[in-house]
Amino acid sequence: MKALLLVSELEDYTISFANGVAGHAQVVLAVPRRRYARLASWLDPAVDLHLMDWPRHRSLSNPWFLHQLTRLIRRERPDLIHLLSNSTLWLNFAAPFWRPIPLVTTVHDVDVHPGDSDTRTLPAWASGCMVRQSKHVIVHGEGLKQMILDRYKKAANCVHVLSHPAIPRYADLARQQKLARRRADGTVRVLLFGRIFAYKGLEHLIRAEAMLKDSLPNLRITVAGRGDDAWAFQSLMGEAIRYDIHNRFIEDAEVAQLFLDADIVVLPYTEASQSGVLNIAATFGKPVIVTDVGELRATVQPNRVGLVVPPRDAEQLARAIRVLAENGELRSRFGTNALEWATGPNSPKQVGAKAAAVYREVVGAC
Repeated sequence: MKALLLVSELEDYTISFANGVAGHAQVVLAVPRRRYARLASWLDPAVDLHLMDWPRHRSLSNPWFLHQLTRLIRRERPDLIHLLSNSTLWLNFAAPFWRPIPLVTTVHDVDVHPGDSDTRTLPAWASGCMVRQSKHVIVHGEGLKQMILDRYKKAANCVHVLSHPAIPRYADLARQQKLARRRADGTVRVLLFGRIFAYKGLEHLIRAEAMLKDSLPNLRITVAGRGDDAWAFQSLMGEAIRYDIHNRFIEDAEVAQLFLDADIVVLPYTEASQSGVLNIAATFGKPVIVTDVGELRATVQPNRVGLVVPPRDAEQLARAIRVLAENGELRSRFGTNALEWATGPNSPKQVGAKAAAVYREVVGAC
């Protein structure tokens, strides 16, 4: 079984997924050189990596790129093509020329997240067009599967659920570089990490911190990632001095250090499908607090890796932070469960085995 994987972004997800599948099927991975060249060493040697001069959406060189990509596909003769995201505009125009090779597309987000300026650069029709061209679709949860069935009228047996695999490369980097957690000083460190757009719930986290001003004087909030600036909400903060704000792209070693130092990772999202941040936190054995949106509850509760609160409810979020901040044993138990989940059923290897089974089903149905 040979699968050719295509994706233009989602580096962390792609590395985990491709490495996982490579243990169960032959993998050819075609990705943009500008994004993946520095990350090539994180890919399993079994992955046949093709770094391509993949143009941006508005480049006039896209037709030539599609010609080169189609030549690669015809040369490799894969059993199926798997688009690891449906957010690449120009692939819609090339897909008809790849027939009769089966086409599978992973849909991470059925709807664009509020405030997600990155994804909104893509025309609204483009992501749906690729889903319609793909007989088989992969999503990360049963709720998302139902949304695909309702919107695109796919046959139920053509929409497959695969969990978002754990992302171990930052924890691996921490071990390689012998990074250590900062010395304990009684501070409880809460981390909000990732692209800080409107749906990430930054305002609600800040309101929660203000409610804890007197009851948790040892609390410290770290907000790390490019996007909205937390200082825009300074008037809502209980104590501005309790915040560490890194409003920029975070380099890999710093990501690893942030997760090492965190006592609690918060995902106070107002809307979501699933979360790569959750799958990083688990590899560091960190407890989480998430809101009941998308697949977050369905992931966190059965695996007993943290607490779930309603979205947009700063009071409930504050209570959950206080519960974990004051109960080291509970944090430890959730963290142990998270690491067992990340290295066991949700490891890249096990998710990759399930993906290979989906591939065999897809090819067998053709």
